[in-house]
Parts: sequence; C-alpha cells; structure tokens
Amino acid sequence: MKIDGDAGTVVRLSIAVVGPGEGASANAIADAEEAGRLVAEQGWIVLCGGRDSGVMAACARGATAAGGIAIGILPGVNRADAAPRLTVSLPTGLGEARNAVLVTASDAIIACGISPGTTSEIALAVQARKPTVLVRPTAEGAALFERLATGPFQIVTAPRSAIDWIAARCR
Repeated sequence: MKIDGDAGTVVRLSIAVVGPGEGASANAIADAEEAGRLVAEQGWIVLCGGRDSGVMAACARGATAAGGIAIGILPGVNRADAAPRLTVSLPTGLGEARNAVLVTASDAIIACGISPGTTSEIALAVQARKPTVLVRPTAEGAALFERLATGPFQIVTAPRSAIDWIAARCR
C-alpha cells in the first residue's frame, strides 16, 4: 500500500496475475495460487482475467483464502463464467481486448505460465513499461520478452521472489 500525500488516503496496489486458462500446467496453477495469496498478504489487490479456469481461478482462490480482494476482468458479458472465489467480477463484453483493460488497471504484472492470451498481456505490460515478472517461464518465452523489455522486467523461479521484486519497485 502507499499513501496519497495530497488526499491522505491509502492507495492499494493492484497486481495482475496472468496466465493460461484451459491447458494451464500444474506449476502455473500452483504458482498463481501462491502469487494470489502473497499479493493479498501484502494488502494489495489481485486483478485477473476472471474466468473459472486455470491461473485465473487459482489466483482468486489464493487471494481470497488469505482474506484479500480478487477482481476479475471478464471477457464476456455475464458473470456465469466467473471464478467462484472472486470478490468482484466485471463483465466487459470486450473479448480478448479486455487484456488491455487488465494491464492498464494494474500497477504490476505477474505471469504464471504462457498461452497466446498471456503473451498479449505480457507484451502490453512490457510496452506500457509496467513492472513485469515472469515466474518459471520457458527458455523461449524468457528470451523473447527479455529482448522486448525496455522497462522494469524480471524472471524469477518462485512467486515469493516476484512479490519481493515488485515491492522494491512499487513502494
């Protein structure tokens, strides 16, 4: 959290946890659940793609199990596809374009796993120069985004390292 000096209000950081829905690996799901829990323990808010699948459902589970807030930015127009552990689900009707909303609303991004949708989220984050962390990426994914990143970017082997890196840059 940080204090807005002008208004004296507490501003919570919003951290997007992104990754595959269907086809997410067991490691990506475990990393996302841990990342969600760790984000919540920092007093930050978890943002995700919101669907009841893979990394999205896992980070919501982790965040709410730790007493945190998990907000899902859904691609569709209704909440029927929302992960059940979300605190708030926001239907957008934007399809994959909701990835831009998710990244724009985030102060930092943690990627757990990779898919075409996740690739677009990471690319948008890198382009916006948002602090972006990849947890256990493939060698190919790491090489691609290392070449593209011009802003704060890190590769880590565990969610705890991602949280520590983000905390050092966003406080």
